[in-house]
Amino acid sequence: MKLIILILLQSLVLNAFSQLQPVASGVYHLQDLAVKKEEGRESRRIMEGTTNEFEYFEIHLTTQQKGAKPKPAHAVKDGEELIIIKEGTMKLVVGDRTAELNAGSIALIPPQVMQSNENIGDGPLSYYVLKFRSKKPVNMLRSDSAGGTLLINDDTLKVVTVAKGATIKYFDRATAMCDNYEMHVTKLIHKGPSHAPHEHLATEIILITEGSVEMTIDGKTSVGSAGDLFIVESGLMHGVANAEEKPCSYFAFKWR
Repeated sequence: MKLIILILLQSLVLNAFSQLQPVASGVYHLQDLAVKKEEGRESRRIMEGTTNEFEYFEIHLTTQQKGAKPKPAHAVKDGEELIIIKEGTMKLVVGDRTAELNAGSIALIPPQVMQSNENIGDGPLSYYVLKFRSKKPVNMLRSDSAGGTLLINDDTLKVVTVAKGATIKYFDRATAMCDNYEMHVTKLIHKGPSHAPHEHLATEIILITEGSVEMTIDGKTSVGSAGDLFIVESGLMHGVANAEEKPCSYFAFKWR
């Protein structure tokens, strides 16, 4: 009987994943997303599906009100998480490490590592969560060799001034799920392109934090503002630009 139940459960899980569709390239506007509310918090699911690299990929935005009761500590058994703080201050406990993360800070959490967080600021705490599980087996040795859990507060990072604005490097390393995962912030002062249109094998996401950003993906142009994001599937020609004559900023991250 136990064997039959186990087989049925495995079948249900496989069917659930088989129904997932590849995430579509293009712009995702925050204001268009449905809001799920519960006591002290609300969430918006931005996307859920697969990519060329991941059998499961999800992005959501959570907002915790001041005084919201923290949820129990948990660990993701066979997936990784990237947390990006949008506003407020988060107390994050990951394994035996504790950090206070403000807006612009990030955490990269490997599989099987216990984590919990709470809002310790004077106002709302909002943060993006990217969950991803590779089509390849989990490689914890690769994760450990690259440094394991990564906690970065934005005020510890170096701002490098360039001709069109500035860039801030967050990380460029292997993880348990990826041969390479790279993340940085680009700031553009004036209207115009960041660089010439190009393509690459890695899937890429642009997450806007300030201003208005224009992106052309496979010949289609869209515009997004702070809180919106773009995703570019592997191999598609794309280009990104400041859409207005005032500063814009965005996270750019890609993986393979």
